[in-house]
Amino acid sequence: MPAHSSSSLMVATSSVDDSSSSMAAKTITAASSFGWKYDVFLSFRGDDTRNNFTGHLYKALYQKGIHTFMDNEKLRGGEEISSTLVTAIQRSRCSIIVLSENYASSKWCLEELVEVLEYKRDKNQRVIPIFYNVDPSHVRNHTGTFGKAMAQHEKNKKEKVQKWREALTQVANLCSFDSLNKSKAQLIEELILDVSKDLNCIPSKDTQFLVGVDSCIREIELLLCLESMDVRMLGIWGMGGIGKTTLAKAIYERISHKFEGSCFLADVGLDLVRKGEDYLKQQLLSKVLKDNNIDVTTTSSKTKLHSKKVLIVIDNVNNQSILKTLVDDSSWFGPQSRIIITTRDKQFLTMYGVNVVYEVHKLQDDKAIEVFNRYAFRNDPPSMDVMNLIPRVIAHAQGLPLALEVFGSSLCKKSKDEWMCALDKLKKIPNMEIQKVLQISFDNMEKIL
Repeated sequence: MPAHSSSSLMVATSSVDDSSSSMAAKTITAASSFGWKYDVFLSFRGDDTRNNFTGHLYKALYQKGIHTFMDNEKLRGGEEISSTLVTAIQRSRCSIIVLSENYASSKWCLEELVEVLEYKRDKNQRVIPIFYNVDPSHVRNHTGTFGKAMAQHEKNKKEKVQKWREALTQVANLCSFDSLNKSKAQLIEELILDVSKDLNCIPSKDTQFLVGVDSCIREIELLLCLESMDVRMLGIWGMGGIGKTTLAKAIYERISHKFEGSCFLADVGLDLVRKGEDYLKQQLLSKVLKDNNIDVTTTSSKTKLHSKKVLIVIDNVNNQSILKTLVDDSSWFGPQSRIIITTRDKQFLTMYGVNVVYEVHKLQDDKAIEVFNRYAFRNDPPSMDVMNLIPRVIAHAQGLPLALEVFGSSLCKKSKDEWMCALDKLKKIPNMEIQKVLQISFDNMEKIL
C-alpha cells in the first residue's frame, strides 16, 4: 500500500469583522514587491582576492544557483562609487564583505561598505563579513594594515575618514566568518550553506501568503526522509488548480540548499508537446550539473549524476514518457537524491512505483474566502454593496485556489452590476465545466468571466 498523507493549503489573511456577514468580510493585506535582482552583492579588494578567494567564492555561489553581483574594474573610477554599484547593493538580498589585508586602502571599497551598511540600517539587508587572512580586531580598532590605510587617507580624504572608521567598526561587530584555522574550501562551504539557508527562509511571491504551508512542508519532509541514504521519489497529487505547483515550489525553496544540484522543471507536459524529450533532458542535466553545453545524446552526461545528491522537481506530469525519459532508473542519481513529481493523474505515480504520495485537497469555505479577498480587494476591505455576493462566488470556485485567484482578479475594482453580470455567467456554467476549464489553462478560466 502506498504511504499517503493529505493537507489543504491555506492563505494568510487579516480579517475585518462585520455583523451582517463576517464570513464575507475577511480581507487580506497584499505583500510588497521585493524587487530583488541579485541574491548576493560581493564587496572585496580586487588586487587581494579577485583571482583567488573571491573568484572561487563567486564560482561556488553560481554553482549553487545563487545569483551574485561581482563587479569589474571598469566600474571603479572617479571620486564616488558608480550608480551601477549602488543599484546592485540596493537590489540584493544580502551583501558579503570580504575584508582582506588591503581592503581599507581602497577608497572605493570603503565607500561601498558605507553604502551597504546604510542600506542595512534602512532596509534591514543582511550583511556578512568575512575576515580573510586578517585579524578582526585590526578591522574593529583600525590597527595593523587597516590603521596604516586610515592614516594615509587622513592626508587626502580627511572629511570622509571618520565615516569610514565608523563603518569598519560596525562591520567588525557583525556576525561573521573568518579564515583562521580553516581551508579556503571549508570556509566557502560553510558560507554557502549559511547563505543558502538564509535565502531559502525568504518567501517567494508564490508562497509568502500561505498560512499552514510550514506544516505541509514538514509533512512532506517526513515523507521524503531526507536523512535516508536511498534515492526516493514522492508524488504530489491533486486536481487542476488545487495548488500542487505552489506547494512543490515552497518545498523546493526550503530544502534545495541541502543538495549538490537541483532543478525545478515547470509544466513539463507543455514542454514535452512543444519542444520534445531531448529538450527536457537538456533542461534537467544543464540545471543540475550547471553546464549549458551538455550533450544529451551521450551516455556520459547521465553518468555525471551518479555521485551527486540531487533534488529534482518535475511539475505537471501528464504523459508516462516524461518519467521514463527523466527519472526511469533511480541508479542514475547519487545517494540521498530526492525526486518530487506533481500530477493530476495518480496512475502515472503508481505505474512508476512512486508509492509515497501527498494529496492536496480543496480549501474549506473560510480559507477560500481569504484567498479570494486577497485578489478581489487587495489592501481594501470589501464594499457593502458586494459583500453579500462573495459567498456566491466562493460556491462557484469550489475551493480551487486557481479559480479563486482568477475570479478575484477579474472582479477587482468592479461595480456591483459587473459582479452580478459575472455571477449570471457563472450560473450558466455547470460546476464540472469549471473544473474542465481548469484542466486546460489559467487563460481559459479568465474567459469565463
